Parts: sequence; structure tokens; C-alpha cells
Amino acid sequence: MPKIGMEPVRRRELIDAAIRTIGQRGSLDVTVAQIAHEAGVSPALAHHYFGGKDKLILATMRHLLRELEKDSRAAMRRAATPRARIAAIIAVNFATAQFAPETVSAWLTFYVHAQQSEDTRRLLRVYAKRLHSNLVFALRQLTDRDHANLIAEGAAALIDGLYIRHALGSEGRETATAIQLVQNYVDVQLAMRSQAWKQIL
Repeated sequence: MPKIGMEPVRRRELIDAAIRTIGQRGSLDVTVAQIAHEAGVSPALAHHYFGGKDKLILATMRHLLRELEKDSRAAMRRAATPRARIAAIIAVNFATAQFAPETVSAWLTFYVHAQQSEDTRRLLRVYAKRLHSNLVFALRQLTDRDHANLIAEGAAALIDGLYIRHALGSEGRETATAIQLVQNYVDVQLAMRSQAWKQIL
């Protein structure tokens, strides 16, 4: 049996190994044994902690979502203005932990898997709704509700698209450039609405 107190450590090692293994292969065509080998533990221990590959995959997704949410909350707490809050939300999505090549590849693999897995699809919907809600909350302090929703949808689509480009290697974007592209989109949309209101008035 594993040592008392080692379970959280081993679980995290297996989750990190799952991200690396899935990311390297670009698919979920991996075994628990391969993930366990990457983590430096026995397949039996991996099965003991997670009970099978599907549960390990879902645990990996939940971990990524928890880390993203934790980082987002911390960044938004530090933001003093609505624009700073928007910038923080965008930046967190391209932070090193989330925008590393293997993590990006793992995310894209999860999106593909969501076409066959309701559990995976549900987790991705949670992520999408959370991102949209966080953006709209800040945007509503700068523009009307309909425009806030429209900008949030566009920003989320840009983030997803930049992840895809990053996964393609040579077509990918570096973190700073990716952040700037999304931020520029938001700024332009807000400026256009502001100008439109000035013309009306």
C-alpha cells in the first residue's frame, strides 16, 4: 500500500504525467500504464488512485480547470478597474502553465474527445461559461449588456483560435502576442461602441 500522506503527491504526479503523455501524443490513445511510466509509478498504483483511464482523464481536466479558476480569481482580485480585470482574465488564459505546448495539445485533445463524451463536454461547458461570465461582469461596467456579451463571445473565440494556432507550431503565437491580439480586439470593440454613442448624442 502507498505511504500515508503520499496520495495527493502521487495523484498530482499522475495528472501532470497525463498532461505530458496526452500532449506529446496529441490524442487520448494512451494507456494508464504509459501515464504511470511517465509519472514513475506502477500501473497498479495509478488504478488504485483513479480506477481507470477515463477517470484519470476527467481528473486531469478538472485539475486544469481548477488551476485556471484559481489563477483567474487571484488575478481579478488584484485588478483595480474593469479594464484591468479584462486584461487579467485574458492574460491568465495565456499564462505559462496553461499555454505550454503540451498543455495546449492536451486541451485540444479534450475538445475532440468531447464529441463522444458527455462528461468531457460538460467540463468544457463549465470553462466556457466561466470565461464568458468573468468577461461580461467587467465589460458591463464599460458598455451595455448586449455589447458586453458580443465582445465576450468574440474574445473567447479568439482565445480558442489562438490555442489551435499555437498547437500547430509554426503558425502559433507567443504568449505576449496572443494576449495583445485579444486585448486589441476588446479595445477596438469598446472604442467603436463609445464612438457610436458620441455620434448619437
